[in-house]
Amino acid sequence: MWSHEYTGETTATPQAVWAVLKDIDGWARWDTSMESVSLLGAFEVGGKVSMTPTGQEPIVSVITDIQDGVRYADETEFEGVVLRFSHTLSPRGEGGTRVVHRLEISGPQADGVGPELGPAITEDFPQAMAALLAHAAAHTPGAGADGVAVGATDGGTR
Repeated sequence: MWSHEYTGETTATPQAVWAVLKDIDGWARWDTSMESVSLLGAFEVGGKVSMTPTGQEPIVSVITDIQDGVRYADETEFEGVVLRFSHTLSPRGEGGTRVVHRLEISGPQADGVGPELGPAITEDFPQAMAALLAHAAAHTPGAGADGVAVGATDGGTR
């Protein structure tokens, strides 16, 4: 398995961050790695999401977890690997929100593919996090666009 986490913090409320994440059809407005993103059906576990990464063909992911206001996760099967993406929100003690964006690559080909594919996918996590937090801050009265990335953890092959 290969994994990577990127964490950001903002003064925006968890509700504001969740509103941006839940608006899947609006992701391409802030996630610059996507030409388009569309929810195919209902926003529920088992629902599907079509994503077109910039310069690539569309892929379809399946929503695997929704914990309202706390966690969104989806997965995509791709050439012998499973890509599991998640965003987990937690309130900060001093106010605002901590967001962890995680990618796990598993499956029969993960040890061979993960170390190359993983960094290629996650290289834009800092920019995507900053844009997500800026959009959320814009929906929080009194919050500035202060999305401050506080670190990344590469799990590598395990």
